[in-house]
Amino acid sequence: MTPVPVTPAPVVPGFHPDPSVCRVGDTYWMVHSSFEYAPGVPLYRSTDLVSWEQVGHVLARPSQLDVSAAPGSGGITACTIRHHDGRFWMVTTNLADGGWQTLVTAEDPLGEWSEPVRMDEVRGIDPDLAWDDDGTLLVTYAGFGADGPAGVVQQAVDPVTGWALTERRHVWQGTGGRFPEGPHLYRVGEHWYLLIAEGGTERGHAVTIARGPSPQGPWEPCPHNPLLTHRGVEHPVQNTGHADLVQRPDRSWAIVFHGVRPRGASPQFHVLGRETFAAEVHWGDDGWLRLGEWLTPPAGPVEVEELAGAALPVSWASPRRFPGEVLTRGEGGWRLTAAAADPASDDAAFAGRRQEHLYCRARAVVAADGDGVGGLSVRMDPRHRLDLQVAGDVVRAVAQVGPLRQLLGEVAVPAGDVVLEVRAVPSEGHFSSTALGPDQLVAGVVDADGGFTELGRIDGRYVSTEVAGGMTGRMVGVWCSSGSVVVRSFRYAAADDPAA
Repeated sequence: MTPVPVTPAPVVPGFHPDPSVCRVGDTYWMVHSSFEYAPGVPLYRSTDLVSWEQVGHVLARPSQLDVSAAPGSGGITACTIRHHDGRFWMVTTNLADGGWQTLVTAEDPLGEWSEPVRMDEVRGIDPDLAWDDDGTLLVTYAGFGADGPAGVVQQAVDPVTGWALTERRHVWQGTGGRFPEGPHLYRVGEHWYLLIAEGGTERGHAVTIARGPSPQGPWEPCPHNPLLTHRGVEHPVQNTGHADLVQRPDRSWAIVFHGVRPRGASPQFHVLGRETFAAEVHWGDDGWLRLGEWLTPPAGPVEVEELAGAALPVSWASPRRFPGEVLTRGEGGWRLTAAAADPASDDAAFAGRRQEHLYCRARAVVAADGDGVGGLSVRMDPRHRLDLQVAGDVVRAVAQVGPLRQLLGEVAVPAGDVVLEVRAVPSEGHFSSTALGPDQLVAGVVDADGGFTELGRIDGRYVSTEVAGGMTGRMVGVWCSSGSVVVRSFRYAAADDPAA
């Protein structure tokens, strides 16, 4: 077995990309992109930038979020959260409904956020919010043009109507990396600082910074750029980029950014998506930032029982629809009802949570209802997943890799409830072998005595971003392709250390 390298722990693990953070008093608030999943824009709270608690979603209602037409990794892209003039502001892009930017506000982030103000003249992704000295709202973003990406651009916008008050102007192209995007503007002392991501969100990802006398520039790039990158560096966290800065109450500064934890044979594979990390940053005497020590939370094992109450867990989400549209609480558990007949369809009902650890076991107790077909699944998207399927008195393990759907094994089970389990376990093999994947996914059933019967396993690379493509990470949850199934319980036990 290949030894597991020591890896800095993310402050928010699993599929939580494109972090944006602000502070009000002693509390930090952070949001993330969510793509085709609803609810949208997960909202986290912390008092130390290290330990974070998910407290809801910003786009928590169907009237705020329509991702029904979103393809895989479509829908909600990077967002910005700020506190200004006594209110919280969040802006993001919805690429699935034709309205481009979505701006919502709240006095209390734990309460309901407003209905969206749409900015359909602001055409691009990764919008930032900043206010000029005269109070004008400036939206700086990665612009789209007729020929593709147009670099970092900016427009003044009316926050009440969403109408653009100015034509867009080019702001900065970065330091030469591809896809300059993810901009954030800050006023620090006499300078405005512009922080961006460039190099693409893969192995060339980086964070660069420039400063100027106004929010429009002209911009002087930092002579020490990039502020952050792991391109070409031997490090267990790669693809580091897309960052945001925040000042602490003691006037020190920190940075949040995303990265991935790839494993296996070259070119390596990451399965959890882009995760959020954090680090210290320090201002030098020359007025430029330098990266400091990483902020690393304790990485112990977790075990949680979900679907145990009358409300869905805050962490649960569904692709292209809200979980409450397919999951309803009834006597004896949660009833999951199919949305389509095709088990490989994007419309098959699924609801679940992010895989947030390198190794895990997810267990669901399921009862098929009549002709219901469904069960437990770990998925990157509808075309890359491992399913446990209950159909009558048979449980099947089925792998989906692109257009190929393969039965791995099956077993007859007694009528009534059946205990399904999927596991992400260490891969085995030599590091120089192409056979070494990031992990192995194992599917099986658990008997009344706790014994596990394996029905099949696949190399975890087939449920990875490098194979599936896209911007998301693994989700683990329950699914149904026809009729309905009743889910009695769902348990997630996991750790980054396989021995735990």
